Amino acid sequence: MDEVTFKSDTVLSDVHLYTPNQRHLMVRLNSMGQPVFLSQFKLLWNQDSHTDSGTMGGDHRDVPREETPARTGSTGSPPGRGHGGAGSPLQAGVHAAGQEGMGAQLDEDGDLDVVRRPRAASDPNPVWPPRDKVHPMILAQEEEDVLGDEAQESSTHNIIKIEHTMATPLEDVGKQVWRGALFLADYILFQRDLFQGCTVLELGAGTGFTSIIAATAAQTVYCTDVGADLLATCQRNIALNSHLTAPGGGGVKVRELDWLKDDLCTDPEVPFSWSEEDISDLYGHTTILLAAEVFYDDDLTDALFKTLFRLAHRLKNACTAILSVEKRLNFTLSHLDVTCEAYDHFRACLRQLEQLQDSQLRFAVEPVEAAFPQHLEYERIRQLELWKIFVEPG
Repeated sequence: MDEVTFKSDTVLSDVHLYTPNQRHLMVRLNSMGQPVFLSQFKLLWNQDSHTDSGTMGGDHRDVPREETPARTGSTGSPPGRGHGGAGSPLQAGVHAAGQEGMGAQLDEDGDLDVVRRPRAASDPNPVWPPRDKVHPMILAQEEEDVLGDEAQESSTHNIIKIEHTMATPLEDVGKQVWRGALFLADYILFQRDLFQGCTVLELGAGTGFTSIIAATAAQTVYCTDVGADLLATCQRNIALNSHLTAPGGGGVKVRELDWLKDDLCTDPEVPFSWSEEDISDLYGHTTILLAAEVFYDDDLTDALFKTLFRLAHRLKNACTAILSVEKRLNFTLSHLDVTCEAYDHFRACLRQLEQLQDSQLRFAVEPVEAAFPQHLEYERIRQLELWKIFVEPG
C-alpha cells in the first residue's frame, strides 16, 4: 500500500496524531470511499483522580491507554506539549545538540552540513516510544484471529471499540474521534449518578463515542447528527459496544437531527428518521443534553444554540446541557495575531443565552472545574473546558 499523504485542507484529530508507534487497523471503506479504522479505548471504572487543575496537560502515563488493536501491543501517548523540563525530550535534545562538535561542519561545496541525531537516541530513557510513521494495515474479514488476545479482551466491560476515519476534509470532521469527546466522557464516568436512569440527547454525536459512554448509565440515549454515512458509523459503533449498555436500559437510538431545521424528520423512507413514539419519549423524558467539540464554526455554533433554545421550550422537564469545547489558538491574517475566534464566539453565545429575557424559561450558565479523574487516555490540556447550561421554568 502506498504511504498515506495528507493534503493541505486535511484535518487530523490529535487523538489520532498522538498515538505513537502503532499500526492502525483499516477495516473497510465507507460509502464515501474513505478508509475506516478500528481503535480500542480502555476504560478504568474505579480509577482514583490522576489529574487536577494544577496538573492539566502533564504526563498521564498512569491512566489507561488508547489502544489500536494490533499484534504489536499498545503504547501510551506523549505528555502535554509545551513542557521543557530537565527530563523532557525537548531539553534532552538541547543538551545533545550542545555536545556535538563545536566547529561547523561543511560539505565539499562549502554548504553547512547538518548532522541529524538518530531517532530517540538523544534520550537514554525516553518518556514515550519513538514516533515511527504509521502505516495502515488492512484487516481481511477472514482473519478473525488477527487481533489475538486483544480480541478476547475487547469483549469485556472495560473496552470500547470505535470505527472512525483519521484524516478528513473539514466538513467530515465528525467521523474522527476528538479530544473533547473523551473529556466529556470522563465527566460522564465521574458523574454516573447524574445520568442514572435518565433520557439523554446528544447533539452532533460524530462517531457516537460520548453517547456510548452515556449509555453505560442512562436509560435511553438519542445519538443524533446529520449525514447517512456518519449516522451509519454511529450505528456500527453502538453495535460494537452493546455490552456496555446499562442493564435494563433502552440503549442508544441513532437519529438524524439537523440544527438548520426546525422540525425532526419523520419520513419513514429517510434513514434514521424519528417515529412519533421517539418524539414523544424525547420531549417527555429528556433531562440531559450533550454536545462535544462542535464549536469550530460560527454558523454551526449559532445553529446549535438556536437548537438548544428550541428544544428547551419543547421539553416537558427542566434540563441540563453539558458542553465540551477546546479553546483553539490560531494565527489569523485578519488580526496579525494569535486569536481564538471560534471559542470567543462560543462564549459570546453563552452570555447571550444567559442574558436572554424569556418569560417561559431561565438559562443559567456555569463552568465545570476540570478536576475530575481521567478514565481514558488523551492529552488533557488546559484549553479543554466543560460548561453547563441549566434550563428551568422562568
